Amino acid sequence: MVKKRTKKVKRTKRKASKLPRNFFLLTLLMGLVYLLYRFYNRDHSVKQKEALTINIPSGFQGFGIDVSHHQGVIDWDVLLNKEGYDTLVDFVYCKATEGSTFVDSEWYRNRKELMKREIPHGAYHFFRPSVDPEEQAKHFLYHWTKQEGDLPPVLDIETEGENDKQLIESIDIWMNAVEQRTGMRPIIYTSLHFFETKFAKSFPNHSFWIAAYSRKPGSIDDPRIIHWQYSESGSLPGIETAVDLNVTKLPFQRN
Repeated sequence: MVKKRTKKVKRTKRKASKLPRNFFLLTLLMGLVYLLYRFYNRDHSVKQKEALTINIPSGFQGFGIDVSHHQGVIDWDVLLNKEGYDTLVDFVYCKATEGSTFVDSEWYRNRKELMKREIPHGAYHFFRPSVDPEEQAKHFLYHWTKQEGDLPPVLDIETEGENDKQLIESIDIWMNAVEQRTGMRPIIYTSLHFFETKFAKSFPNHSFWIAAYSRKPGSIDDPRIIHWQYSESGSLPGIETAVDLNVTKLPFQRN
């Protein structure tokens, strides 16, 4: 009985002696995995930034995104601070309102976060042609108050009206109401198709932001086109869903 007990003690001691070494190897392995993970993420982030800017067409000077509640709760700290996209993102537009009653659930939070980080940004209103344009303008101006450094407001037009004449007249009412109240001439956001078939001859003194994903627009040299939304499926850290990607002809001077 004594001999068996002695052997058992010795085996236990041998097993115990391996624990520090195994723990050291496990810690070393975890450290290597962490370093590889950090290296991959950093390399991936660099490649993402390069991919976003390498194909910016001539005549465009900067990069920006536009967001709404569809992007969920954006982690601006991850995007702009941790991943360093503050050196890449020149401007951000946030959805503020729609129609005469809807307020984007992320509007106030997004605006606050961007103001805190001094990122150039502006607000856009999603236009409903069937709703009184004056009421829509009042609704937008109630929730967006002009502050120093704001980019010009944007009217997002993606929906057909009763006819083109009615649509253009309604847009004109909204645009004039906002400009008279703020002193800033709003920009018209719309599809390339709408621009070419409805608006190109109707708003000669307004700037445009066009969406065209499948090709470089043939009308891109039109001096009224200042922003081009070239993708609706961008992927950026801190944003869980796809996000719109844009380039701009405007020079942005960051603080």
